[in-house]
Amino acid sequence: MDDPKSIAAESEADTRAKRIDPVLKAAGWDVIETAFTRREEIAPGRILSGGRRATPMQCDYVLRYKGQKIAVIEAKRAGIETSEGVAQAKEYARRLGTRFAYATNGRTWYEMDVVTGKERAVDGPPGPDDLWGRTYGEQNAWRDRFGAIPFETGGGKWEPRYYQHNAVTAALEAVAQGEPRILLTLATGTGKTGIAVQLCWKLFQAKWNLGRQPTRRPRILFLADRNILANQAKTSFSMFDDGVCKRIDPEGIRKKGRVPKNASIFFTIFQTFTTGEKGDETYTRYDPDFFDFIIVDECHRAGANADSTWRDVLTHFAPAVQLGLTATPKRDVNADTYEYFGDPVYQYSLREGIDDGYLTPFRVRQFASTIDTYTFEGEDAVVKGEVADGTSFAEKDFNRIVKMRKRELHRVRTFLGEINHGDKTIVFCATQSHAALIRDLINQEVRHSDPDYCVRVTANDGKAGETHLEQFQLNSKTIPTILTTSQKLSTGVDAKNVRNIVLMRPVNSMIEFKQIIGRGTRTFEGKDYFTVYDFVRAHENFDDPEWDGEPAEVISRPPPKGKEEEDLPPDEWGERDQEGFTGEGEDDDGRKVRPDMIEIELGDGHIVNMTATSFWGPDGKPISASEFITRMFGQLPELFKDEDELRELWSVPDTRTKLLEGLADRGYDGLILSQIQSAIMAEDCDLYDVLANIAYATTPITREERAERGKTLMDATYEDKLSEFLDYVLGQYVETGVEDLSREKLSDYLTIKFGSPAQGAGALGGIEKALESYIGFQKYLY
Repeated sequence: MDDPKSIAAESEADTRAKRIDPVLKAAGWDVIETAFTRREEIAPGRILSGGRRATPMQCDYVLRYKGQKIAVIEAKRAGIETSEGVAQAKEYARRLGTRFAYATNGRTWYEMDVVTGKERAVDGPPGPDDLWGRTYGEQNAWRDRFGAIPFETGGGKWEPRYYQHNAVTAALEAVAQGEPRILLTLATGTGKTGIAVQLCWKLFQAKWNLGRQPTRRPRILFLADRNILANQAKTSFSMFDDGVCKRIDPEGIRKKGRVPKNASIFFTIFQTFTTGEKGDETYTRYDPDFFDFIIVDECHRAGANADSTWRDVLTHFAPAVQLGLTATPKRDVNADTYEYFGDPVYQYSLREGIDDGYLTPFRVRQFASTIDTYTFEGEDAVVKGEVADGTSFAEKDFNRIVKMRKRELHRVRTFLGEINHGDKTIVFCATQSHAALIRDLINQEVRHSDPDYCVRVTANDGKAGETHLEQFQLNSKTIPTILTTSQKLSTGVDAKNVRNIVLMRPVNSMIEFKQIIGRGTRTFEGKDYFTVYDFVRAHENFDDPEWDGEPAEVISRPPPKGKEEEDLPPDEWGERDQEGFTGEGEDDDGRKVRPDMIEIELGDGHIVNMTATSFWGPDGKPISASEFITRMFGQLPELFKDEDELRELWSVPDTRTKLLEGLADRGYDGLILSQIQSAIMAEDCDLYDVLANIAYATTPITREERAERGKTLMDATYEDKLSEFLDYVLGQYVETGVEDLSREKLSDYLTIKFGSPAQGAGALGGIEKALESYIGFQKYLY
């Protein structure tokens, strides 16, 4: 029997080595090559300000067999009850997609089946075959073949993140089960292309094909809707031998007079495949069963309309197993996609990515001005067109129907005054012509020595725009620094170091809003966050109950049949629809034409800028700041049970510091708290008031008011010298905030007031008395 004292003194490392590892080995783990355990970092922790991260999530043991993760174990040291590890074990199992979770202190074991919900005490972990049988039931030869093939890590340069492993495993399980249509839904920036690469690697090496016999390697098609996406994908498949991968493009087809068939993995865009006369489109030159496996990138666009030519391509290749990749959760606008592919076999959301630390968090800077809406009353000059007195224009009308250069210049100067001019920035504009205007204004205001400091990248910019985009995406390049666009860059921009997103056009679609946010979420060294500068009330999308989901995007319609490139002139591709013709007429052929843009020259002093202070719910009605913040950031961590406990913790520097550290570990670091402070107009208040307002709807008071209340009690408690010294400390608090009330600040204050800490301590009756008074007076503030 274990001695209680030795158990109490035993470390977790000792428990693992002496008690847990031998039991695992006796059960058959870490004995044979295919059945092993591994300590695994599940997530690195949310990115915090100052290059820090929240506490990483690590699992003590992940049990792997035949290439699959089938159980997790949370270990506690022998002196701690096994039950203390139950919640963690369940969370690890949920993250890693294992059916079984175990908690143990080496003395007792507890098993949880997260599928059935059954829990029980057990003597120890099952062996590999037992656990495999309980996990999968029926055997499947293809599951075994896929599992036997390791991920292609490039010699250890790439390791799958847990959600990428889950996605590949889920998709391959669907293939092994004979599912004809498969859907994966993962947020922008989480590596969907990398997942596709690993899927293809395993299919290719396992010699899976439609015949379901491993006699030949599969023929795989990667379908995208933009050349840049198809090209990026082909580059990502570099681990395959030469000759395996082939790009299907119009020029190659024209040169050889036929479509390429002498490869295993093919890449193309829908527009190329749909080129040709009815019945003789490019895709019809391949037999319906030519491809074994088809990956449809951004599949919500490919399958968004059951009657589209894109759907014709997928229908033609109906025998192939078709995998859809999307960042779009199910919506009314893409219901056909989900009807076609079915429910996702795996999902990973934007919020999960940010909380895990695989995506960059963001902050929002909101702006409003007296010119956000405009009514013409005859005071301003009409430079072009005609406007009747009393005509009103809303945000959706600006730069589509009416243009006011001074209004746009004001907005440009506003965000240029806030950003670092060397940070990569994307500005979303109303139309292509608006994007050109904003480009010109930025270049005039910044006056950079390089003419390509700010460039426009839209459909009309063609190859030059593509070149600018490619340069922008290179982390080693600083030029171009700012891109202006209308619709084009809401997707397909794999740029890691984007620091600013500027919204100068309305974003009415929650799907598009999430996709635009996704332009900044990719992580980069030294990038603690990115900022959304919102001039068009797009922040109201945060109030949508579906915000806690994946970023996504939507376009108005598929490209016209017979076009080979994705970025066509606006008359042919649909930018007309997105620019919204209002009050259009018709030409002699009955085609709709845009009316001339009205231009108005605003008089001096017409614009008064201010920060937005109101928040709106999904029903269009005002909501409280705390409701808005809850939607935007999530619930505050439960680190205090009520307002009294919050006040007690906040009143003492040491417990206040621990509380702030706990908030930071859960994603509420100083940056987020200051942003929330700004959102509820409490910049002059204590952070205590911010937390109390969000959690308990209390009314904030300013630091000055709080200090005045505290000073009355302080003067009645402390003698003159101490009172005078603490009065000085209060002044610093009022000026800069609660950070200047930390324990570490005392020596600084003593030095400033008395010359040194020792002299200060002597003047105030000793260091213990000085410290006790410095800490003790703070309770009077709260």
